[in-house]
Amino acid sequence: MSGILLAFCCAPCSLGEATTAGDTDKGPAEMTLQTTLDPEKPPKPAVFPHGAHQARLGCKTCHHGKTAEGKRLSYVAGQKIEKCETCHNSKAGMPEKWGTFKNAAHVLCQNCHRKNRPELTECKVCHKK
Repeated sequence: MSGILLAFCCAPCSLGEATTAGDTDKGPAEMTLQTTLDPEKPPKPAVFPHGAHQARLGCKTCHHGKTAEGKRLSYVAGQKIEKCETCHNSKAGMPEKWGTFKNAAHVLCQNCHRKNRPELTECKVCHKK
């Protein structure tokens, strides 16, 4: 594999320490997702049921890496999982659709839920008061 492997985690697994997928530690069952690199307009934290998603989906559904040229690289078992914000932040020069942690999470999560469980696309589902 050439290039730098950085993993994207949809709103999912991106706030804790970077980890190597395939370890026995699959991350917490529930996560609170909050941007830390784009603090000028911090969105409300989002609650993410990581364990429930792991039970139904493969890691590659959300996680991925990128090459040195910035191209998306499919997830492979054992790949180091970085924080989403490593790449998805306003200073990284990505297209707006993917250019912040918030935008990337909304695109990934909402697109999936619109197809499978539309009632879960309401803001209050993830962004608790």
